[in-house]
Formats: sequence, C-alpha cells, structure tokens
Amino acid sequence: MNHKQTARQEIEGGYLWSPYRAAHGARNLFYDNMRGAAPGDVVLSFAGGLIRYVGYVEDYASPAPKPDSFGSTGHYWDDEGWLLPVLWEPLATPVRPKDHIKELGPLLPDKYSPIQPSTGNGNQGAYLAEVGREVYEFLIGPLGIRDVGDEVESSQVDAPLTRIDDAMQAIIRDDPSLDATTKEQVVLSRYGQGLFRRRIFNFETSCRLTKVSNPRLLIASHIKPWRLCEDSIERLDGANGLLLTPHVDRLFDRGFISFEDDGDVLLSRKLDHLDLDRLGLSEACANGCGVFHPKQATYLAYHRSNVFLR
Repeated sequence: MNHKQTARQEIEGGYLWSPYRAAHGARNLFYDNMRGAAPGDVVLSFAGGLIRYVGYVEDYASPAPKPDSFGSTGHYWDDEGWLLPVLWEPLATPVRPKDHIKELGPLLPDKYSPIQPSTGNGNQGAYLAEVGREVYEFLIGPLGIRDVGDEVESSQVDAPLTRIDDAMQAIIRDDPSLDATTKEQVVLSRYGQGLFRRRIFNFETSCRLTKVSNPRLLIASHIKPWRLCEDSIERLDGANGLLLTPHVDRLFDRGFISFEDDGDVLLSRKLDHLDLDRLGLSEACANGCGVFHPKQATYLAYHRSNVFLR
C-alpha cells in the first residue's frame, strides 16, 4: 500500500480509500484492487520510504465519499470511491525496503509494483498493489496470517462508514438551505424511518425475496446508499428504497445480492451458496422477484455498478 499522502488519516481511521477511477474516468488497476481485496488479506503500509504498519482487511470495500479528514489532499480525486476497512497494527521496528533492494528487487512483480525493483523508491501512482506472500515474508518475516473475522465485531468494521455518516448528518443539520422539518426527515431516513419509509410503500409492499409483508419485520433500505445520495430529494425518494427482512437487507447492503430491473436476482461470487441455502433464500433468488417500477431503475443501476460485489 503506497499511500504517503493519506497514510496518517487512513491508519488513524482504520481504512483505506481510493476513487473509483483515475482522471477522466480511466480504469486503474490499483483502484480496482480495492474492490478485489477480501477479508483476511494482509496489507503493508508503505509511506515515507518505510513500512510501519501491517493491516488486515476486515470486510469488502464499500462505496463511500472521500473522507473529510483528507482535507485538500487529493483535491484532484473524484469525491466518491471505495472505502476498505482495515485493522492496522504497528511494527515494533519499521522496515525500509530500500535497505534490502538487492534481495527484494527480484521478488517484486514485473508489472504494477509499488516499489521500483532497482532503487527501492516508491512508484508514483501505484496505490494498492499485489506483491505476493514471498515479498511479505521477506520484509516482515513469517508472522502468520491472522484470521480477524471472528474477533472483530461488526460495529468495529462499520466504524469508518459510521463516522462518515455522522459527519454528513452534522452537515445536513447545519445546512441553511433546508428547513427544520426537512432536516429531521433526512436524518430519520438514514435509519430507514420517517417520511422515507412511508414513501417506499408507494412502490413496495413486502420483502422482494421472502414476501414477508408485516411492516414490523421489514427494514426500509436505501438502494443508493444514504451517504452517497446527492441531496435530500434522493434521500427521501421512496423509489430509492426497498422493504427487506433483516437478513435480505444485510445481503443487499453488503453487495452480496442485487437486482435487474426485470426482477432477476444477481448473486455475487463472493457469497457462499451454502450460506444462501442456510438463509433459506436459494429458491427465492432462483425464481426472481418481479419487475421493478421504472422510477427505481436509476437507483438499481447505481447499486449494480457500485455496491454489488461482482
């Protein structure tokens, strides 16, 4: 992880962040790697010529706005991108790759290396790069790969996104262009309550997969995430919502499932089909869930492009 500009903010915040794409909308392998990182993957933090931290990926990347803590750093980046939750641990002794470049150079990848094999300097523009276990063990030693999945609570994994949502909520409450009633409803919509929830019933009457229709058992879930809505109109738009039972909401929110406009259910390859069986959803997913309202199409397209784990 070559992140000199943002290392302090990302280490303190427990995450990594990158835009979706490079300038002018071009694909960027280093940004695509953010989406490809999986829970349990190990990340080496390289900044200022030193590796000072080892990180353990806690969850798949989620779409999120650029953290406010970046300030003017990366002002040329897009305002939306990937946020990858990472549990960072400091090394007792920082490692300088440059000091070992003769042995390290041949181990680095021929293409897309974060470090120049001949000099040990960081490659400008290389962000999150795959280097392989051999490089990790040479630099850090056989420390073993920790499985953090069972020891990290969901609230800890969600903390970086929660902080972003909290900051956005504060901005909304201070927005002079919104009246007090609108502010209150926009904040309530973050939690699937209030006017937003009521408006969803103009489009949905039950959970798309389980067909449960008891309102007390349904979560009002944004299709396009609340933190990424452009304004209060999108946050309160009933077409930007689904009524889902808690386990379906979790799958949808985490990007393990999504929907085509015609109701076909998309399943991520990152979702274990045995888990889908255990949740009792295999048959429902195979059968589809019915055509969506045309006003929901734009939001569903956003979910398929930016939330769904392809």
